[in-house]
Amino acid sequence: MYALVRSLLFRLEPETAHRLTLTALDTAHRARLSGMLGDAYVASTSVDLMGLTFPNRVGLAAGLDKNADHLDALGALGFGFVEVGTVTPKPQQGNAKPRLFRLTGPQAIINRMGFNNAGVDHLVANVRKSRYNGVIGINIGKNLTTPVERAVDDYVTCLRKAHGAAHYITVNISSPNTPGLRNLQFGDHLDGLLSALKAEVSKLDAERGHRVPLAVKIAPDMTHDEMALVANTLQANDIDGVIATNTTVSREHVTGMPHAHEAGGLSGAPLFASSTAVVRELRKLLPTMPIIGAGGIDSGVRASEKCQAGADLVQLYTGFIYRGPELIGECVRATQLDSAQA
Repeated sequence: MYALVRSLLFRLEPETAHRLTLTALDTAHRARLSGMLGDAYVASTSVDLMGLTFPNRVGLAAGLDKNADHLDALGALGFGFVEVGTVTPKPQQGNAKPRLFRLTGPQAIINRMGFNNAGVDHLVANVRKSRYNGVIGINIGKNLTTPVERAVDDYVTCLRKAHGAAHYITVNISSPNTPGLRNLQFGDHLDGLLSALKAEVSKLDAERGHRVPLAVKIAPDMTHDEMALVANTLQANDIDGVIATNTTVSREHVTGMPHAHEAGGLSGAPLFASSTAVVRELRKLLPTMPIIGAGGIDSGVRASEKCQAGADLVQLYTGFIYRGPELIGECVRATQLDSAQA
């Protein structure tokens, strides 16, 4: 059924199709029809990680619901956790359109959205009124107009406002669509940012009497030495988890295809190998740190492979767009089997 719906939606401009799909999900949820949309309701065992209990290992990656406008409807499809954002202190429109492109042959997407969102206050208000009972992550970033050398101010602002609403908070320093942002992944930039955020979250945890774990989302486009440096900095700042990975700027597997020349981050099936290699390498570098694997998961088999590489949890995005809600249940079953065999 979803294949038919997708064929119709893919005749529309991508952002229009995205908006219509989320509106339809909201309507289905209000009509209590979410359970008919996929094969998501399968027996699963909860997972304890970062001090949180996840109903299952399969989550929705940040970017699909930037403002938490559709949190209840998406959560009802069977995700064990939903990450919303990326959100910035002030609302911003993002980059000029067109900024979202489908590469249907390899089942990929290129986006250069540019953190378009309605601002952190709007998102937090939506999260607070949500009835979703899974784990909620809030992914934070900086405004385009904020200089990189002042980025910490934006992240701290978002952290303070999101702390009371999030189960965990993700620091997004790996989007390729905000100029200079990826520079924050390295050296003194990363250490300074993370030390400031860790100090702030520890203070908020103490003041409010509950702990909110801090995760960092990294890019797939790093050398071994760069990954080692990042891993050392994450450990030194006692970060609670790492999400591997964001989109890639590489076009190695889509060269010559329609839209492959477009600027932005590539997600979907062509990203699977490189993002999984990062997970595998991080597991060696960070034997005990929780890892959330994202990038190119379009089947239960690939979710399982991500876990076998070292991921404790997985996140879906582009695969979910191409496969629809049935992918959630398929991945829940596959990762549940991995857990039982471990």
